[in-house]
Amino acid sequence: MNTIVEKITELIKEMLQGWVMSNLEGMFTDVNTKVGTIAGEVSQTPSAWNAGIFNMIKNLSDTVIIPIAGIIITYVLCYELITMVIDKNNMHEFDTSLFFRYLFKACIAVMLLSKTSDIVMAIFDVGGHMVSEAASAITGSTSLDVGATIQSMFSSQLSTMEIGELIGLGIETMFCSFCMKIMSVLITVILYGRMIEIYLYVSVAPMPFATLVNREWGSIGSNYIKGCIALAFQGFFIMVCVAIYAVLVNAVAVASNLHSALWQVMAYTVVLCFSLFKTGSLAKSILHAS
Repeated sequence: MNTIVEKITELIKEMLQGWVMSNLEGMFTDVNTKVGTIAGEVSQTPSAWNAGIFNMIKNLSDTVIIPIAGIIITYVLCYELITMVIDKNNMHEFDTSLFFRYLFKACIAVMLLSKTSDIVMAIFDVGGHMVSEAASAITGSTSLDVGATIQSMFSSQLSTMEIGELIGLGIETMFCSFCMKIMSVLITVILYGRMIEIYLYVSVAPMPFATLVNREWGSIGSNYIKGCIALAFQGFFIMVCVAIYAVLVNAVAVASNLHSALWQVMAYTVVLCFSLFKTGSLAKSILHAS
């Protein structure tokens, strides 16, 4: 009779151990793959992320925004000319070099307006390259050998646990896995929100670029460029946040107490959520982009 009870107990323990190990394997695998997934998302340029949206935004910019930018640049150049005339006592103190300086400024303004799309795309290309390089360095230092880790945890802790403790641990690992699913959804929302913000920036690019050559209005264009660079840097900060999270979660593999370590994972997940929301404002504060 005792033998039958022992066999049933061992069978239940094996089922619970398999359940816990399956949850842990899924959790560690998600951490491993998340870094690569995010790197692939944030390193993409607006044209590569969704060609359909990009073409629509480009068409809107060409048909709606560029004519308005043309009016703005005409106003800016006329304002520059009037200011130059007034400053030189109604042309009584006119210097020929001023005319060539004005002509040069007008040529620069037109060239900037015609190359706006290329300049903005170059900013995000540099940002994407920076994220890709960071991902190459980060992935190697945060990756975890899932199979070896699970086997080590089984030998050191899971194999000695009783049924009640295994049930509790199984519920905890299931809850942690659920928290990570929520984190994945949150990261997706942040990534999509960032890309939509980028598309909004790209759609109105000609307007702030039309103000760059004017001293009084130039701050509009410079703030716009700072905002674009901040969005590019935000992708890098997202990568760093997720990499830090991956290193912290990987510490669970060598923890002496799985119960406390799993609660730490949940705390790390909450911290990651808040950190990801702060990446945009952090990038803008560093560049003083308003």
